[in-house]
Formats: sequence, structure tokens, C-alpha cells
Amino acid sequence: MVQAESESTLTRGDAAPDFQLVGTDGATYTLDSFADNDALLVVFTCNHCPYAKAKFDALNDIAADYENCAVVGINPNDADDYPDDSYGRMCELVDDGTVAYDAYLRDDDASVAEAYGAVCTPDPFLFRRDDDEWALTYHGRLDDALNPDDDPSGEPGFEIRQAIDAVLAGESVDLDDNPSRGCSIKWPDA
Repeated sequence: MVQAESESTLTRGDAAPDFQLVGTDGATYTLDSFADNDALLVVFTCNHCPYAKAKFDALNDIAADYENCAVVGINPNDADDYPDDSYGRMCELVDDGTVAYDAYLRDDDASVAEAYGAVCTPDPFLFRRDDDEWALTYHGRLDDALNPDDDPSGEPGFEIRQAIDAVLAGESVDLDDNPSRGCSIKWPDA
């Protein structure tokens, strides 16, 4: 397991790079698929990383608690070298309720992760709907529990919840973009 911390390639106000990815339900999703929401939380994640697994419940709760914020997991990891990150395993985790996001998408060639500048799992990006586009408002950790066995100093996901609350209230996000920590993305061979 190689540990990494997220780095901001996108800056606040930048438009979300578009994508066309297949979800665990077999449907194809784009950014427009989530246009009915006021906020969009894109989290690059996977099935096997202990850092990502430690945040499943927090992300599931956020997806359940926020009606106007879509929570979208995107798995970019190489499924050939890491079979636990396969599309089939993603579907199993959704079917058994381990993952309960609004959508869990497969980024087979990791081109979407590369476009966003994602480096680790989990790597969260929060966007606000602005003039029919998604604009980045926060790129950082979900909370201050940076290791899989750590407990956050507040409710799980409390930092991203503060950011979502600000977006939904039409306010700016005052949080610093503190990096997330997790396993490095397992880039597919070119």
C-alpha cells in the first residue's frame, strides 16, 4: 500500500471536467446526470483501500442526508492488477449496501481521475451548480481522521458537511483545502 495525499490541480472556481462513465446500475452518467442538484460531491475511491473503506459509512450518510447534493464515487484503479477493484466487485458492494452513494462509477482508463488531478483514494471534490456548470468550491479531506483507524474530532465527514452546507446556503466555503490521505491511485498501464 503506497500512501499519498491529494494535491489540487483544479482551483476553486474551475469547471468540473466532464465525463461519460458507466455506473453499477449499468447506466451511463455524465455531469448533466446530476444537474437537478445544487451541489455535487465527486469522490475518487475504490473497493480495496483501507483509507477508502474507512469512509464508506460517512459517504453513505452524506448521500442519505443531503437531498440536493449528489454523492458520486468514481473508481479509477487498475482492475487487472487489483481485481478487488473490478466493476463486478463494485456492483457487489452496492448490492449488499456497503456502498450507498447516488452513483458509483467505473473509470476504466483512469482518464477522469487524471483530468481532475486525483492522486489518492479517497480524493473528494465538491462542486456548486453555477450558470449550468459545476464550479469547484472545495477539494480536500472529508474530516480530520486521516488514517483508517482514527476517529474524527467531530461527526464523520464533518468538514465536507460544512462545505456542503455552505454551498447549499449559497455561501462561500471558508474551509482550507486540507489534503485527503489514502492509497495512491493504481493507474492502469498505458
